[in-house]
Amino acid sequence: MMLRPALLLALLGHLCRTLAQDAHFTQFYAAPTYLSPAFAGTGNQTRFALQYRDQWPSIPGAFISSNMAMDHYINALNSGIGLLVSHDRAGSGALRYTSIGAQYAYELRLKHKVYLRPALQYAYVNHAVDWSRLVFGDQLARGGNVESFEGFTQRSTRYSDISAGLLYFTPKCWLGVGLHHLNRPNQSLTTRESDVPRKLSVHGGYRFKVVTPLIKKNPTSIIAAFNYRAQGRSDQLDLGACIERDPVFAGLWYRGLPLKAHAPGTPNNDAVAVVIGFKVNDWRFGYSYDLTISRLAANTGGAHEITMVYELANAQRKKSMAKRRVVPCAKF
Repeated sequence: MMLRPALLLALLGHLCRTLAQDAHFTQFYAAPTYLSPAFAGTGNQTRFALQYRDQWPSIPGAFISSNMAMDHYINALNSGIGLLVSHDRAGSGALRYTSIGAQYAYELRLKHKVYLRPALQYAYVNHAVDWSRLVFGDQLARGGNVESFEGFTQRSTRYSDISAGLLYFTPKCWLGVGLHHLNRPNQSLTTRESDVPRKLSVHGGYRFKVVTPLIKKNPTSIIAAFNYRAQGRSDQLDLGACIERDPVFAGLWYRGLPLKAHAPGTPNNDAVAVVIGFKVNDWRFGYSYDLTISRLAANTGGAHEITMVYELANAQRKKSMAKRRVVPCAKF
């Protein structure tokens, strides 16, 4: 990077603002506690989830995002607890973001099989840059494989991050809201301030059960769902449906806001995604591919996402939990 120090600082300040947009996942219900802390403890008992996303692999400097989540329902306390570890890497890996969050949700029974779950999340975040992965003008002038004279000393910043969520659900539908970065922490790696903008997430859906004499043994469900999120000046909508019939599931999703153009004559269309997966005992595996439909379509390579979910609960526990409460969200 043949840049003067002042220009580089300005560029990093702008980059921090750009990267302040949270990573998004196509299979957002595979690790629902990333969507909102109100989903902590909505599994049968203990749930583990892993997510990996490679965003725009054909573009140098693409984003690699991953999640590790664990949540558990405490029956005696009507409470769910969760642990969420998120990692995001940009470009050559020089800029990294790692968050470790603890979650708590309390489950209120409004009436028979109708529940409300308020929740809180506290996260500790490390935002870092590896200067050794960057090349400066003085290094190129002196042959390239030498140490730079540029005097950058701050390699990371750490801060606390507070979020909240609310989830309403019945056996057939759910509606939730997540409010992230309520304290607007400063994540700047320079002397300038760069607050993380607050993020709003509104999500919900409805489960339709398909019952015919031919599929009594393996009941089939169609789930229609949406996820709207807004952060800073950006907002986006995921809208689609999937079909579940054990042991497989598949879905088709659209991402964009066609009624809100970026500029006159420029439709706000981002991607169409295909989701497929299968279940083996207590394991679920999912894969999705995002086909970019914006003007970047020819250059991005789309996005690949892989998920794994494991639910730890014996058959008796699953049966008793199903009688007590049913969370109808999609299983991907």
